Amino acid sequence: MALTYTPMIQQYLRVKADYQDAFLFFRLGDFYEMFFDDAIRASQELEITLTSREGGTEERIPMCGVPYHSAPGYIEQLVEKGYKVAICEQTEDPKQAKGVVKREVVQLITPGTMMEGKGLTDKENNYIASITAFDHQTFAFVCNDLSTGETKAAFLSGGFDTVLNELFLSGAREVVVGSDFSEEWQAKIKERSQITFSIENDDQQQGHYVPLLEKLEKNELRLASSRLLNYLHRTQKRSLDHLQVVEVYHIDEYVKIDYYSKRNLELTETIRSKGKKGSLLWLLDETKTAMGGRLLKQWIDRPLMNKQEITRRHDLVDTLISAYFEREELREKLKEVYDLERLAGRVAFGNVNARDLIQLKKSLQQIPHLKQMVHDLSTEEAEKLAERLDSCEEATDLLEQAIVDHPPLSVKEGNIIRDGYHGELDTYRDASRNGKNWIAQLERQEREKTGIKSLKIGYNRVFGYYIEVTRANLPHLPEGLYERKQTLTNAERFVTPELKETEALILQAEEKSVELEYELFAMVREQIKTYIPRLQALAKTVSELDVLQCFAAISEQRHYVRPYFSAERRVYIKEGRHPVVEKVMKAQEYVPNDCLMDQEREILLITGPNMSGKSTYMRQIALTAILAQIGCFVPAESAELPIFDQVFTRIGAADDLISGQSTFMVEMLEAKNAIVNATQNSLILFDEIGRGTSTYDGMALAQAMIEYIHEHIGAKTLFSTHYHELTVLQEELQQLKNVHVSAAEQNGKVVFLHKIKEGPADKSYGIHVAQLAELPDELIARANTILAGFEKQHQDQQNQPQRETKQEPVLKAHEPLAQLSFFDEKEPEPKQTQLSSKEKKILQHLKSIEILEMTPMQAFNELYELHKKIKG
Repeated sequence: MALTYTPMIQQYLRVKADYQDAFLFFRLGDFYEMFFDDAIRASQELEITLTSREGGTEERIPMCGVPYHSAPGYIEQLVEKGYKVAICEQTEDPKQAKGVVKREVVQLITPGTMMEGKGLTDKENNYIASITAFDHQTFAFVCNDLSTGETKAAFLSGGFDTVLNELFLSGAREVVVGSDFSEEWQAKIKERSQITFSIENDDQQQGHYVPLLEKLEKNELRLASSRLLNYLHRTQKRSLDHLQVVEVYHIDEYVKIDYYSKRNLELTETIRSKGKKGSLLWLLDETKTAMGGRLLKQWIDRPLMNKQEITRRHDLVDTLISAYFEREELREKLKEVYDLERLAGRVAFGNVNARDLIQLKKSLQQIPHLKQMVHDLSTEEAEKLAERLDSCEEATDLLEQAIVDHPPLSVKEGNIIRDGYHGELDTYRDASRNGKNWIAQLERQEREKTGIKSLKIGYNRVFGYYIEVTRANLPHLPEGLYERKQTLTNAERFVTPELKETEALILQAEEKSVELEYELFAMVREQIKTYIPRLQALAKTVSELDVLQCFAAISEQRHYVRPYFSAERRVYIKEGRHPVVEKVMKAQEYVPNDCLMDQEREILLITGPNMSGKSTYMRQIALTAILAQIGCFVPAESAELPIFDQVFTRIGAADDLISGQSTFMVEMLEAKNAIVNATQNSLILFDEIGRGTSTYDGMALAQAMIEYIHEHIGAKTLFSTHYHELTVLQEELQQLKNVHVSAAEQNGKVVFLHKIKEGPADKSYGIHVAQLAELPDELIARANTILAGFEKQHQDQQNQPQRETKQEPVLKAHEPLAQLSFFDEKEPEPKQTQLSSKEKKILQHLKSIEILEMTPMQAFNELYELHKKIKG
């Protein structure tokens, strides 16, 4: 037997059928109500009371609700948790409705489409992305920030890993795909992100936004962009006039820094806290505007490879450093500029209020001053920048004439439009004000007439205007003077025909005044809409100016220098410093270090104790290169650099528990990414490769990687290691040089000097580091005893005749196995009875193949164990 619900619940179910993946906020009077499963889940997520109501069946229906005026806060909570919320409003006057009031969804709010509230961070974009696959190798990636209107698109041909990298770099909170999007790909995204998925199958171009696609030559990008734009229009259900023309970007034009390398270098957030503090972004962010802060993050995410554009930025930073007083005045003016991008978005979206428009006006009033200050810098690039600062004077004048300086928050309660802006509004206001003056005058007259000094004329929304007399004074009131209106405990309220007439005039004037003010406000808003493209162009220029002054301020404060670019791929950093560590150390003195890498020093093999600064040194080289290529000066006494095309890092150790990968597997995957994709113009940082497995396995892998990079890639590489055996590679690999972080022993304790010097380290100081970590004294003493024993045993073996005890074999670079001691032809043949059948087969096999001419790194351990047994 089918359930029969009430008409209202049936209406709810019809609407809900189209929004199965969202909470449906169903408007009933002054509340948004939720029913069935939505109510149960919402009551848990929002911690609100779950109730029930009759729905036409024997069982009561679960229900919960929130007042409409406080709904935005609850909606934000749900969206922040990754949910979607569909807002279903009454679309007809309940008084005129025949039957159930008509309702429909007016907006779908999702993590990627938020336009206001705490979910939007001032200095971060809120991207929604779209991925369209054309085959397993080619994809279109599009991302949009609805709050600013910007849309970017890229054609990717490097397989799905490239797509993942772009998605995670964008920080998108929502991704739109077709219903045929691979479940395997969805799973890969979900492994590493709490991103919200949305389905949009319509990728056909719609007439109202076709102009936004004009820069897209590839049809694949037009299809992918259409998919995302269709989703935005379908969910927001309004004109999105602030959407900008889709900009194409080519990932090959920027330095490629994969997601893992970005995380390891802590460019925009730290590994431990996942917060901004302690990152390069934290260090650099001296921007004064929200939009400047967003652009700074974009520049850090995508360093440039175009030398001409990098040089242009450096020229402007140089100019701003030289003009200290002008720069300081510029910074003060930028503080008065609000978020032009998001203000323009709110104007188009229709949720702008009068206070927002005042912020817009105040911002535009600063532009002529900024323009003049930049022009006065008197360089060609500064003058070009000044020309792009459009003050939009007509918009400023309109807002100055129309909107009062201190409007209320609500746009429907009046007191927004300035006197003198509109004649009819002035007439209504005059009537209202005169009426109120008449009321005040009437109150004085009635007091004199009755002799009752406490008599007053008041107003409330239920009874309108009234004359109030306290009960004690009623005997003094002439009989029949007033018409009784309301009786209170301590007073009586009265009206007169004149008071009623004046009340009607006042209320009519006020009502019409408020209605007209809202109409005028809407007209002003529509006029400001026409300036949106100019406002967005202005916002881009102000953002760029803000970031450049930020670079200048940081460079001057922290004594950074302008880098120069080498055509010979030479790295020479004199007295370089780690920018973030230097700031964190505060009063302590940071120890600077040089770095020289040229055609004879492509690989630096770095040895030295733990905690001595190897990782810091490696990171500072990468950060210096990134700073240079985003257009900032660098922390050094001088710096000559190549323009890198990619930066790869394998620093630090962390299990990837989400995808079930161990520390060692993560290490190998990151190493593989670098080795497979790096070019001669790349920068590779490898820190302690191979620690996650046995000593010989780890050493073999580390050496093989170094050899491969040296012979097949030629990238500038910093390779730190505790495998001191690898330092012999300097004799075999022409472009590899040993350097070490120096340390000294004083009174039995290690002192880290944090200074990079030529040559290999003489020891690891591992026990000293353990002592610094305050392990028990007994344990430290025992470790020293054991170490002394190992060292004596090794020395004894060294002193014994070569024939009796041989050193453990060390495989040099490209050394064939024939040269290893245990394949010495002078050795006597082992007795066959000493070997197992398996070992006999192995030995026979080695004799039958050309193994002696190979370099079998992978077989090293097994062969060595066999050798020891053969020797007895």
